[in-house]
Amino acid sequence: MCLGVPGKIIEIKEIAGFRNAICDVAGTTREVSLALLPDAQIGDYILIHAGYGMQIIDEEAANETLDLLQQLEWSD
Repeated sequence: MCLGVPGKIIEIKEIAGFRNAICDVAGTTREVSLALLPDAQIGDYILIHAGYGMQIIDEEAANETLDLLQQLEWSD
């Protein structure tokens, strides 16, 4: 089983032909590969695992997951 952490795409950039995103993950920024999410856009919420965006999700699901992680005292 893997854990996908939600993040919001705040910037997209292309590096050597690959799309990467800067994502806000609970107030911390992370660089994430969008190789598996060619349709992802700025403002989208995505699940992130091992540095890759895995799935586009809605804001409600992202906030629910972040709230649950916070209840577990999850930290960066």
